[in-house]
Amino acid sequence: MTNRHGMPIWYELLTNDAVGSKKFYDAVIGWSIATQSGTPGVDYRMIATHGGDFVGGMMPLTDDMRSGGAKPAWLFYIGVDDVDATAAAITAKGGSIHLPPFDIPQVGRIAMVADPQSNPFYIMRGASPEASAAWERSGMGKCNWNELATSDQTAGNAFYADIFGWTFPHKMEMPGDMGDYMFIEAAGETIGATMMAGVQPGQPTGWQFYFRAPDIEAAAETVRAQGGMVHAGPMEVPGGDRIIVASDPQGVNFGVVGPGRPAA
Repeated sequence: MTNRHGMPIWYELLTNDAVGSKKFYDAVIGWSIATQSGTPGVDYRMIATHGGDFVGGMMPLTDDMRSGGAKPAWLFYIGVDDVDATAAAITAKGGSIHLPPFDIPQVGRIAMVADPQSNPFYIMRGASPEASAAWERSGMGKCNWNELATSDQTAGNAFYADIFGWTFPHKMEMPGDMGDYMFIEAAGETIGATMMAGVQPGQPTGWQFYFRAPDIEAAAETVRAQGGMVHAGPMEVPGGDRIIVASDPQGVNFGVVGPGRPAA
């Protein structure tokens, strides 16, 4: 893939219930998640927007994965120029390697890693000559925001700056003693923010991703109707959009972002 080093390029749902997860997210976000894998011997189901762009994939967890500690979760892939060099830098800066670098034919080279605060993610150099479109600041059905709730914001930000060249040029003071909401800039784009864990109701430590739906009120109602929970919102955020923080029926946290209310 031709995406710049440090940019998010793929989103992945690990699930114990592929059928239920498809039903839930297709209804809430408006996706079309494949009912089965397109690759023999590998159960990996593609997630597509209404417009046909791929946002990521859904991987049903196997017994072996669960015995190794895997749990339902949303993860993302950060594009890098060199997976092996980046993995080495991650360990040198206090991070860890869950899956050492490996190749997937015709897909790319990947490693699963974690930052020094134990928040997991993937790094990847994709084999496709085309850029990923999974991240787009206002793309419908795509990830619009990447948010890290961390136990050590200062150390975490320094880690991501060292590894991916991220900067944190702007911040928003949060109420009371909640600290600052610090915006992430990667390759000239604002892609999300970091904050201290425990600030957002219902949000655990780690990365959380906000996907765009056309109607935030309808998305909140659908989350509840489909067996999920809405932990916060709908509420307006800077820039005029409205969001919810939610969890799916398996307890996996995610966010939804939608357009704000029209002016009266």
